[in-house]
Amino acid sequence: MGNILEAKKLRKEYKTFTLDGVSLSIPKGGILGLIGPNGSGKTTTIRILMNMVLADSGRVEIFGLKHPESEREIKDRIGYVGEEQFYYEHKKVSWTGKFVSQFFSRWDQGIFNGLLDKFGIDPGIRIKNLSKGNKVKLSIAIALSHHPQLLVLDEPTAGLDPVIRREVLEKLLHFRGDEERSVLISSHITDDIMRVADQVAFIVEGRIALNRGKDDILANWKRIHFKAEAIEASLRERLFNLREHVFGNSGVTREYTSIQEALVPGIEAGDIKIENASLDDILIAFVKGKKSCLA
Repeated sequence: MGNILEAKKLRKEYKTFTLDGVSLSIPKGGILGLIGPNGSGKTTTIRILMNMVLADSGRVEIFGLKHPESEREIKDRIGYVGEEQFYYEHKKVSWTGKFVSQFFSRWDQGIFNGLLDKFGIDPGIRIKNLSKGNKVKLSIAIALSHHPQLLVLDEPTAGLDPVIRREVLEKLLHFRGDEERSVLISSHITDDIMRVADQVAFIVEGRIALNRGKDDILANWKRIHFKAEAIEASLRERLFNLREHVFGNSGVTREYTSIQEALVPGIEAGDIKIENASLDDILIAFVKGKKSCLA
């Protein structure tokens, strides 16, 4: 099938932060969700991929091409929405579309006009009069209007109401529908990642803590609720984020499939209950830095 994007061992050192050894890949038709707390390196990684920041070391290939030799061709085939939206504030939306269209070889004015209508954006309004959410929607409209093969989105749903958020996510799923186009989406809204991504990468303190298929993560990461006597000490040591609650105790495991058999008696007796660990649960586990949670 082939990868549309490959990044190997990216490193970027700042005075107070270091992106260290980040590797990512996205196959054709894939949606990779990049999750991490603020300051973890999500935006730095995306800016390196877009050649907006130069890595100290590492390698990036997109469509089998490299920056800077093929930067123009690469960016012609990418729809990009950055963390912040920068436009000529005194210009109208219609002027902005015409201005941006000059930089893309496959700009489709019909798609752009249709998305403005769908998102409820008046082409005649000036940028300075757009809300933050409408500026994000304008950026998404621009990103989708030149037939890109890869979408790179940094917190694209921030500031959007739930209805538009859902429409944007559905657009992403439709975008990659032919399995020839791919998406990289960074977000702190883990529900959005859960809805659209088929692969999830957690980045914490500049390093990739976990990078696997979403289904694999959901199969192995579970929250276990148990009565104190229901789990022996050797199994309890394989849980983290332990806490007490009304049922008794709970903890998270990253290796449920390997300990499932040992839990069966307690499950059948009603002394153990299992639920999926949320992406938030997993992120919190990594942020807290407990070594036993590392994959």
